Amino acid sequence: MSMLTVTSAPHIRSKDSVSRIMLDVVLALIPAGLFSVYLYGTRAFLTIILGVASAVLTEALIQKLTKKPVTITDFSAVVTGLLLAYNLPPSAPWWLPVIGSFVAIALVKHVFGGLGNNFMNPALAARAILLAAWPVQMTSWVIPNADAVSSATPLAILKGAEGTLPSLRDTFIGNIGGTIGEVSAAALLLGAAYLLYRKVITWHIPVTYIATTFVLVTLLGGKGLETGIYHIFTGGLILGAFYMATDYSSSPITAKGKLIMGVGCGILTAVIRLYGGYPEGVSYSILLMNVAAPLIDKYTVPRVFGEVKQHA
Repeated sequence: MSMLTVTSAPHIRSKDSVSRIMLDVVLALIPAGLFSVYLYGTRAFLTIILGVASAVLTEALIQKLTKKPVTITDFSAVVTGLLLAYNLPPSAPWWLPVIGSFVAIALVKHVFGGLGNNFMNPALAARAILLAAWPVQMTSWVIPNADAVSSATPLAILKGAEGTLPSLRDTFIGNIGGTIGEVSAAALLLGAAYLLYRKVITWHIPVTYIATTFVLVTLLGGKGLETGIYHIFTGGLILGAFYMATDYSSSPITAKGKLIMGVGCGILTAVIRLYGGYPEGVSYSILLMNVAAPLIDKYTVPRVFGEVKQHA
């Protein structure tokens, strides 16, 4: 005789485990990582390895110390370490990804209860802390295939820094200065297509995020349509829109909520890039909208059928 379990809606059916989803994200991030290693050499490779290894070891150590099951095989720590490394410049000293991964896993992820309980993206929160603590090391850019030549990023040049804008082709392919994971829009979009195909993410946040940013910087930037295209393919917009703003734990759960988050991220990114003192705005925009995600969910999650309205 079979047992029947009756539960209230919503009923979510998925064959994908956490490890399968996280592995898909890792696979999607590989093209950007390989391109950065090709572009920047062993410096980028070492930063990626240190970021991932530090994240995994920190997770295992914390779970051992707190006597919880060690879950490093679910690839969530690997994803955090990868994203943290991708948000660092290739010239970063070896200790920067180590400290960053520790902060992301220990302070942002596990202090709030571990996987699924963090209210903001761990890698982005760690990046913000590193940027505040070591601004020089976090903003030292190099020309691709050069050893130690300082270079302004395209966003900094658009902001008024000295330098010549690269061609749109170089910008799209990735022959520019920037963080390890953000330089090649082409590689990131290839991985994003895989995530959309696998239904790991939906289009709602990335499309509205990128579209809102593009429209606002084009209309308010005063430099024409080409400037809007530069803003899409430079900085961390593609990386943030597809790989970090879509984080399950820190983004809204409904389609309407995701659209609101995408628009909010786009508005904040455009305002920071155009009017702020810092040429990039993706990290802070996503973190601010992460904080707002519970409020968005409160007003966009549909009422349960049959729910009785409570009166004060």
